[in-house]
Amino acid sequence: MKKIFLIRHGQSEWNKLYKIQGQQDTMLTDLGRKQAVRIGSRLINENVDIIFTSDLARAFDTANIISGIINKPLVVSQDIREINFGKWEGLTLQNIKEMYRDEYSLWLKEPDRLEIEGAETLKKLEARIMNWINNIIMESRENNIAIVSHSATLKTIILGLLGIDISHYKNITLHNVSLSIVECREYNNVLTMLNDTSHLKELL
Repeated sequence: MKKIFLIRHGQSEWNKLYKIQGQQDTMLTDLGRKQAVRIGSRLINENVDIIFTSDLARAFDTANIISGIINKPLVVSQDIREINFGKWEGLTLQNIKEMYRDEYSLWLKEPDRLEIEGAETLKKLEARIMNWINNIIMESRENNIAIVSHSATLKTIILGLLGIDISHYKNITLHNVSLSIVECREYNNVLTMLNDTSHLKELL
């Protein structure tokens, strides 16, 4: 049985400002680095064999801290970047609510139907990320893997591995350095943990 450990990056500068990041390359805050140390310490006894990370700094720096703590190799991939949010990137949530009221409402209610100028749709993200994860699962058949990435990307992986339609994207939330686990069993993929942040209690 393979385990896939799914970890969202630590708090970034733009998380703190409530800005949409997408594929913009933003940095971890001091709190984000502390959060990365906590999740790394939690993973010490989890038998992770290899860590895959998005190349964007907020994910890479989180993964690099984890790698240093659990002493496991790190593989960087552009394929697991965050969704490209197009013209929304760099705007605050308040900006978007004011400037793109109808589109934002659709994102909250039916995100799989939203098309933003210059952006990826959820369907395109799904195609990109599921092609990648399915190849990784085949190549790393006997290994437990950790993936350090971004909210939309990780939510898409979870839904895809469970065979749940991307329209249910709106029904999941993932906090910074949350841990979710999918076990690849003989006949089914099983979600055994979702959005767990118990390792952050002393930082809250």
